[in-house]
Amino acid sequence: MLLSFEGIDGCGKSTQIKLLQNYLKNTGYKSYLFREPGGTEVSEKIRSLLLHESDELDPVSEMLLFSAARSQLIAEKVIPLIKKGEIVILDRFYDSTTAYQGYGRKSVPLDKIQLLNSIASHGIQPDITFYLKIDPLIAQKRTESVEKDRMEKSGLEFFRDVAGGFDELSKSEKRFKTLDATLSVEEIHQKITSILAPHL
Repeated sequence: MLLSFEGIDGCGKSTQIKLLQNYLKNTGYKSYLFREPGGTEVSEKIRSLLLHESDELDPVSEMLLFSAARSQLIAEKVIPLIKKGEIVILDRFYDSTTAYQGYGRKSVPLDKIQLLNSIASHGIQPDITFYLKIDPLIAQKRTESVEKDRMEKSGLEFFRDVAGGFDELSKSEKRFKTLDATLSVEEIHQKITSILAPHL
């Protein structure tokens, strides 16, 4: 089973992923977590280029680097685990490319991004995508004291566009489960486990 978590920076993905992993462990299920970009030696090197280098990247170059990191992760780690029937959790997947590079950066038309996503993901898609929906202004206030990477420094208007992209995806993709990220941590966790439980 493949599960993905999506949402803008500051939505609380990391907290909920950790809680979900603990829940799965306590109920007798092993899970594997990978972050995007990252998860393999090659993908982590690309992550460093994307998020921590000071040089400005062309939006198309940025999109292609994210996709290259994804392709390596999916081929090297995710597909072998899925074939074994394991539970894999992704902290971001190709929906982030659609939202960030498509709606946010407006790098290329959305149909081209969708084609690239299909190629870079080797044709696999999540069984469930948990979307933590939050107002960008609230998310910005949550992350004021956190050191930001290159993407996180993109500004409020950019994140409004990204959030709008996620909202559009949540309307068109049945696998999306939209969660109010302003609820308490425990309330969100309970909603996630109640959605997931019938699929285990």
